[in-house]
Formats: sequence, C-alpha cells, structure tokens
Amino acid sequence: MLGRREQRLQPRRNTMIVATVVFDNGRTRLDCVIRNLSEGGAKLEFATVRGIPQAFDLLVPGHRPQHCRVAWRALKELGVQFTPSA
Repeated sequence: MLGRREQRLQPRRNTMIVATVVFDNGRTRLDCVIRNLSEGGAKLEFATVRGIPQAFDLLVPGHRPQHCRVAWRALKELGVQFTPSA
C-alpha cells in the first residue's frame, strides 16, 4: 500500500473479526478477516482475492448482511465501502 493516497472520510479501528463474503446469488462464500473497520468501510483479508467481484455481501455473525463495493485491491486484501443493498 506504499504510495497509496489516504482517502478515508472516517477513522478506522483495528479488528480481527472473522466474516464471510457472499456473491453469485448466494452460491459462493469465502471466509475472510476484517482487519480494520469504520462506519463507512473496511479492510478485508483473504487467502487470495482472485475471483471476488466488485460488489458482494459481507456477513458478520450476529449482524445483518452488509452490501459492499470494492474500493481497492491488493494480493490478499480488499478495501471496501459499505453501500445500500440493491
């Protein structure tokens, strides 16, 4: 992430929350770890980000599904913005 300009509007707090990304009309589920979190977005860590689409739902146990849009990608991380469900 060296050289990436900071564009966050809200501060994030470091976390280690296990979550699941769901896409392809619920047919595909991938486990991830939420590494940091704010009211408007998060950084998610995966084994690989290959095949993950630009928009998906994020499931956190005990919370409602959150629709996300990818803001940036790295080898094993995604930065996402929370968006209203379609």
